[in-house]
Amino acid sequence: MKTEIISTGTGDARVTWHPAKQPRLVLAVSHGAGGGIEARDLQALAAVLPRHEVTVALVEQPWRVAGKKLAPAPKTLDVGWRGIWPALARPGLPVISGGRSAGARVACRTAVELGAAAVLALSFPLHPPGKPEKSRADELLGSGVPTLVVQGGNDPFGKPQEFPDGSFELVEVPYGDHGFAVPKRAEITQDEAVTVITDAVVKWVGSLG
Repeated sequence: MKTEIISTGTGDARVTWHPAKQPRLVLAVSHGAGGGIEARDLQALAAVLPRHEVTVALVEQPWRVAGKKLAPAPKTLDVGWRGIWPALARPGLPVISGGRSAGARVACRTAVELGAAAVLALSFPLHPPGKPEKSRADELLGSGVPTLVVQGGNDPFGKPQEFPDGSFELVEVPYGDHGFAVPKRAEITQDEAVTVITDAVVKWVGSLG
């Protein structure tokens, strides 16, 4: 594991690398607006994917590195992601652009522009809670590259059945909320829920060229 600081147009970002021994892909994933790279799904992917020839780069956006509690506007998030991208592409491997929640939106919005090989959207915030009329489906549908959505079955930002038809793949984490937490009464354990995520991503990256 190696950490580096990268200067962007919106401040310094931080990338924590989890390298594979013989990588064929880089999976770059950033956090959402309400948390950091300590999120259970991001940490699980960093632990599992390197064993499957995928180097994982956990990306902390500049606002988070600066210690701010509120994420900036989407355009500012995109500027930060653009500034980080050259470091992600530096190993010379195809890069999967990924993120959870707000980070997933950034990945979708910038994928074609940055030359991403694919997009991994974890807990894509299809709409604000309780406001399905304010859909962000156009961002997801416009990613322009192979896209995998991993969504909690009870995500208030958009349940799997609310998603429109599209060329993306969607995997449901049963009972999961926006952070993929499952209630104690659920038919699966928290560890099993996390395994659903990692198994789905391993299978998907294996299908990429």
